[in-house]
This record gives sequence, structure tokens and C-alpha cells, in this order.
Amino acid sequence: MASLTPTLALQRKEQRIRFVETHIKQLNQADDELTISAITGDASFRLYFRVRATQSQYVLMDVPPDKGSIEAFIHLNHVFSQGGLAVPEIFAFDTELGFVLLEDLGSVHLADIIAQQGDYRYYSELLAWLPQIATLEVSKWMNTYDAPFIEQEINIFKSWLLESWLGYRCSPEVTRNWQLLVSRLSESMITQPQVVMHRDFHSRNIMYSQAGGRLIDYQDAVVGPVCYDAVSLLKDCYLKLPSQQFEQLKRESYQHLADAGLLPDMSFAQYVESFNLTGLQRHLKAAGIFARLHLRDGKPGYLPSILPTLNYIVETAEMFTEFQWLATWLQSEIIPMIEKKLTES
Repeated sequence: MASLTPTLALQRKEQRIRFVETHIKQLNQADDELTISAITGDASFRLYFRVRATQSQYVLMDVPPDKGSIEAFIHLNHVFSQGGLAVPEIFAFDTELGFVLLEDLGSVHLADIIAQQGDYRYYSELLAWLPQIATLEVSKWMNTYDAPFIEQEINIFKSWLLESWLGYRCSPEVTRNWQLLVSRLSESMITQPQVVMHRDFHSRNIMYSQAGGRLIDYQDAVVGPVCYDAVSLLKDCYLKLPSQQFEQLKRESYQHLADAGLLPDMSFAQYVESFNLTGLQRHLKAAGIFARLHLRDGKPGYLPSILPTLNYIVETAEMFTEFQWLATWLQSEIIPMIEKKLTES
């Protein structure tokens, strides 16, 4: 992603300061001494800053208008909140400039808690959120996760990871198999019950503070397959659950959705098949996005997540006779190329 010129960067910084100063004064009725410091780690064009005043603290989201809009974020914050889901409070925003002043939720994610405590009980609480998300009011800001959308996302793997990063060109046989794979996964996902889905419901998008768990990064919510958010949480690209906990929580996810009437006539075995096929699509997309973040956006920190994500794909592909070729191809050709590439970087 092209960075701002020094002049434009300075102008943007001045706009941030003016926005923050104006709204902090309105909130606190005091001329506080402010500090604004960058927060790193977001996998998008959005920038985040921690704003510290004398007696309060906030987070500033900065979306340059030429990069995107904050309107979906603002509107869906209201939709999620009205649906009973815990999201950060918005104190002020400017849609023309692309600034949002938010409640500061700290810096502790679910991933941090699991890494430090190994306490998987949090997942049972989070799985209870699935029906709440699925039954949210459908908004004009939510796209439909239809066949073209699904195919476009899965092909991020082919265009960015294979072709752009590895310089790999698929053989005619792999190309044929790939096209069949895309069609099969698309068919599975569009024939599932279609519900509202967060789309990135994973351990780095759930934050914990004294107020409990809060959901972030909801602005890309769409209407799509009922299994998707459960897959995002339980087959997380950044954190792999132990097998016993995974199997137990997968069944819990089914039960929550079934009890809410969101899985009409779907047995657990059918749910597991849909879950697995949805995971194939999501993980192929995610691996491609990690390569794109490196090449296009200058964010190499996501490259180490590629191999764990591909391991999910191999594990799942081996469960299906029709996808044995995928497991073999990845293990014999693609993964060795990636391992070599990662040692060179």
C-alpha cells in the first residue's frame, strides 16, 4: 500500500489532532493535555491510535477517505449493539474525514488469554453469541456472500500466494481440479442456511477488559453460510485448539445454532461436513490474504500464519476422497516452496 507523502502525512496528523482536541473537550469539558500514539497490528488500511487525556483514554480509528469509508463501521456498531452484542462505544465520528473516537478496550485479546492461561472455557461463552450474530437485522451495509463473492475470495490464494508470491503456475491438471474445488465449496456454502455472519469471528477480534468480552472488526459483516463464524472461531488461523476441546466445542456450536432454529433438518453429521467444507474455503482465502498483506500492504508479520493455515487445509482435504489431490499437491509442491521462501525472508 502506497504511503502518504510527507506533506499529506503531516496534514493528516494535524486533522487527527484537531478532531481529537475538539471532541475530548466536548466529552470532558476540560482542556486536557493529550497524547496520541500509534497502535500497530491491524490487517487492513485502517489506522488506530491510543488517545490519552488527563483523566480518560480512548482509541481513534483513522480511515483516510481515499482508502475507505467509516459509514459501515458506524452503522453496524449500532446494529450489533441493538442485537445485544458487546461492541465498543462510539463517542464521536466524522464521516467526511474518516475519524472515529472509540471506547478504549485495552490490548488483551482472547488469543492472549488462551496463550497465558490455557483456559478454553471462554469459547463456550462465545459460542452462545453465534445465534445472536446470525439473527441480527440485515443491513444495507451487509453484502451477500454469494457464489461470485465466495469464488473471488478463494481465488485470492491462487492469485496472491501461488502466482504473485511463489511465482507458481498451475498445470492444466491442477487448474481443472482447482475449478472443481471452487465449484464444490461454493455450492456447499450457498446451500447452507444463510444468516448474518461477522466474517472474522476469531481470537484476535474478541477483546477482554473489566467489562468482559467485546467484539471488534465487525464492519465487514455479510449474509452467508451458517457455519462460517463457528469455523472462524474454532479453526482459528492464529490459535489451534487441542483436539478434545475442538471436538467438544464443535458440537456445542451445532447445539447453539440448532436450538435457535438456524439448522432446519440438518443433522450433526451434515453440519460437520458443511463446517469442514466452509473451513477449506476460509483457510485458502486466509492463506492468500496473508501473502497479499506482505506483498501489497508491506505487512510481512502475517507470513508465519500461512503454514498453520495450510495444515488445516491438508487435514480437512484428507477427509474427502475428492480432495486427496489437494492434500498431496500442497504437501509435495506448495508447502516445501513456502518453507523455502520463509527461510529466505
